[in-house]
Amino acid sequence: MALTTVNLTTVRSKLLFWNPKRVLDLMICAILFVAVLPIFVGIAMAVALTSKGSIFFVQKRVGLGGNVFSMYKFRSMYSDAETRRAELEQISDREGVCIKIKRDPRITPIGRFLRRWSMDELPQLINVVLGDMSLVGPRPALTCEVEKYPEYAHERHAVLPGITGLWQVSGRADVGFDEMISMDVDYVRCASLAMDVSILLRTLGAVLSGRGAY
Repeated sequence: MALTTVNLTTVRSKLLFWNPKRVLDLMICAILFVAVLPIFVGIAMAVALTSKGSIFFVQKRVGLGGNVFSMYKFRSMYSDAETRRAELEQISDREGVCIKIKRDPRITPIGRFLRRWSMDELPQLINVVLGDMSLVGPRPALTCEVEKYPEYAHERHAVLPGITGLWQVSGRADVGFDEMISMDVDYVRCASLAMDVSILLRTLGAVLSGRGAY
């Protein structure tokens, strides 16, 4: 998983607390935590009461510089979902490395609702506060997916992964793997606070449209 195309100076700069992007992340997270706390509690209760298993789903993902971290989500699948992953790889509705299935049998009824409105992603605000993620950036991939990446795709690891990004506001799972990587690399090369604010504003429309949300 060596990221030979990543500029280490760029990677280190993204970790600085006083970086304007980091300050923006923390300010928005503080506001969102207060605003969505009742929703957060309601979702946690709904997940706990409708299927067996943990409220949260914790999964290892690849982040800044190729480092692996634990990403948090509300559990939207049945507890045996990970063990069934291999048997469902052949029916993915999306070509490429990432598996996306429109009618994934592993998803619970409440999980389908959460995914439709992207509510399962809310716990990733914790990842943003911890510094593992940013509000905007390439989505963090699974380690097994990154192992299959072509060399140029590793450039997406030069910045913190995000909750939302160019891919999310351009169709999410309806966007093919190659196009997704191209968008991520473009973001890395042209990232700015203005771009982040634009993507955050477009995210609301993307969530409401539901395009590619599965």
